[in-house]
Amino acid sequence: MAGQQPSGLPVPEGTKTVTEGQATILHQGENVFYNPAQVINRDLSVAVLRYFVKQRREEIENGTLKAPRQKRTPAEAIQLKEAGGAEGPVQRPKLDENIRILEGLAASGLRSIRYALEIEGVKRIDANDLDEAAAAAVRQNLELNDSKASGLVRPTQGDVRLAALQNPDGYEAVDLDPYGSPAQFLDTAVQAVSEGGLLLVTATDMAVLCGNNGEACWSKYGCYPLHRPYCHEMALRILLASLEAHANRHKRHIVPVLSLSIDFYIRVFVRVYTSAEKVKDSASKQMYVYQSSGCDSFFTQPVGRKSPKGKGFKFAPGHGPVVPQQCPETGSGWIMGGPFWSQPIHDQAWVKGILAILEADKGNFQAYSKVRGLLTSASEELPDVPLYYNLHTMCKTLRVTPPGNSTVRSAIVNAGYRVSGTHANPLGLKTDAPPEVMWDIMRCWVAEHPSKKPLDPDSYEGKLLSKEPKIQANFARANGAQRSQHGPRVPRFIPNPEANWGPKSRHKVARWDASEGNDSVPARTSAPEQATAIANAAGEGDASIDTAMPEQAGTVAEEKTKDDKQHVT
Repeated sequence: MAGQQPSGLPVPEGTKTVTEGQATILHQGENVFYNPAQVINRDLSVAVLRYFVKQRREEIENGTLKAPRQKRTPAEAIQLKEAGGAEGPVQRPKLDENIRILEGLAASGLRSIRYALEIEGVKRIDANDLDEAAAAAVRQNLELNDSKASGLVRPTQGDVRLAALQNPDGYEAVDLDPYGSPAQFLDTAVQAVSEGGLLLVTATDMAVLCGNNGEACWSKYGCYPLHRPYCHEMALRILLASLEAHANRHKRHIVPVLSLSIDFYIRVFVRVYTSAEKVKDSASKQMYVYQSSGCDSFFTQPVGRKSPKGKGFKFAPGHGPVVPQQCPETGSGWIMGGPFWSQPIHDQAWVKGILAILEADKGNFQAYSKVRGLLTSASEELPDVPLYYNLHTMCKTLRVTPPGNSTVRSAIVNAGYRVSGTHANPLGLKTDAPPEVMWDIMRCWVAEHPSKKPLDPDSYEGKLLSKEPKIQANFARANGAQRSQHGPRVPRFIPNPEANWGPKSRHKVARWDASEGNDSVPARTSAPEQATAIANAAGEGDASIDTAMPEQAGTVAEEKTKDDKQHVT
């Protein structure tokens, strides 16, 4: 029997309604892609956009955010000259406090509908998708919801790259949440964002970003990843560096406000600004990492340097190498990764502001506990310390029982260094202590809790433990070693609500046959074939257009599980 929609209309046979936040959609099998696990992503994005609208309005009012000056066209210059006017600077256009949003891969339209209903100060939302069935689903789902959504959301069908190119500086927020890699969309996306606008990007190709397929990461993002305990934070920094590189080509640069590794994907929120002067800083915001092949020691190497010179700055290549020929702890060689983003990946003022918005409307956020835990962990991270150690991986190298996390944190603080956790891994330790100090602390721990297994002096653990510690670790509980305990106790790492909480199979879109019109859906095919057909139908078929979609990411959850087992057990 068919049921009833919230609007009172009958629900088609085999279809169910899904309500999330204030939005309701129809869902039928794999007709249009929908993943309930992404509720965390959608809840987080609603909270971030609410804060962005508030922050942007304040910046416009106090004059810190201004529209860039626009150049006169040749016709305008001739007209001004004929009128005898002075050739002064062009006046800046006035910024609208309300925002326009482009959701590039809308699927069911759930995200766009939630944006329309749950965020004040939205002027228009373009819910775009390459699949005509998805565009039809958005139109259908809009009918189920408050008329406010229909008034703000405009369903469109086509290639998001064309939509972005046709609207340069046309959106205050651009949201990309593709299946797999966003790499092919980034160059046009950074052009479509208006001055000081927000770019929201998801990447689910974690097997690529975390180092299982390094050559694929290099071709997509221009960085060589390392499959090491810190790979999930490195994945964030790789995506940020790629965004910066694309923005630089258009005299623009990014400012990250929030970057999170969540379950099987990463999600970054960056603001985009135009400044040829700031673009010069780009190389000094990037770094390489030298990773010991015999232990967990790593060192970072800046790509470029920026130093004061007179009233300006001098830019030069980074000094190096920062490591000797062999690892000082094990005598092994090095593997090198990068370049990737070296600057802070969060704006702590934004993190606190988003947390406040989340707390004020917790009943509207289905994934409230998970998002709050992620944001709380992010708010406690050391902002100027890239990457992290995994305590259990270090103990696995030494073949000893690991101490408590707070015990090692206390020893680091007592040695005179800073330490924090990381949102990316419950066992991660971010610290400005050099590797030799970390290993000295572990040597002191092993001395107090020796392993019963015989030690091979030629093994890496044998070489690590044969060295006498230069410092004597103090494991007494230290102030500043514990997580922040201000206010109620907040769980940082919330388990997923059900089994197989992860990526779904790739959605197969309908073939677009231009010769038979928009309603012809004779077969099922992949998005790349459809994109080529659309381009050819428009008379713009160009072999140079990159229509390649990311590789099948069905093994992402398996790869991440394998990685977690490898580094967390």
